[in-house]
Amino acid sequence: MKLYVSPYAPNPRRVTMFMAEKGITGIEQVSIDLMKDEHRTPEYLAKNPLGLVPALELDDGRVLSETRAICTYLEGLYPEPNLMGRDAEERAFIEMADRRVELQLFRGITDWVRHTHPALATLERPQFSEFGLAQAGKARDKLRWLDEVLGKQQYVAGDRFTIADITAYCGLEFAKALVKLRPGEEGLVNVQAWRDRIHERPSAAASK
Repeated sequence: MKLYVSPYAPNPRRVTMFMAEKGITGIEQVSIDLMKDEHRTPEYLAKNPLGLVPALELDDGRVLSETRAICTYLEGLYPEPNLMGRDAEERAFIEMADRRVELQLFRGITDWVRHTHPALATLERPQFSEFGLAQAGKARDKLRWLDEVLGKQQYVAGDRFTIADITAYCGLEFAKALVKLRPGEEGLVNVQAWRDRIHERPSAAASK
């Protein structure tokens, strides 16, 4: 199999961190340079018509895209350590937490960064800075929600590390790198403490 990724992009990092947590090896990683429009080449669009990363090319030539779909597939192939739930009830609550983080926080952060950082103008054509700044405010609102959650439990989905923590961490690190977001400096002590704990996991370094 081949995994198409891009340096510094948060969605591919979600998959590579997921793989690192499971100790998955043997999947070739192919780097797609977004800044050079390699995701818009006819060759890549033939694999993924939406031109997005990540994408997982299976041994039979089929291509699986969308971050969570790729992780679901890998969870099926490599069930341990479990990151998406051991039974129907746990799977449902972990997916709820992951989707909340992805759609409410992660998406807001990526829109904020992509529409305000000058270097990323090539990815957003056109780039709307006012929209990006509005998303910054919404992302901060969701961070305050996450801070409340993490004041009551150790991890995003409950009492153990799951895919929801990976989604939240990769989003925060993207914002940290490009818009200098520091939760602790904004009074979000629970988010900062959680981030610092996740940052110490070997998968965080392995997925950079």
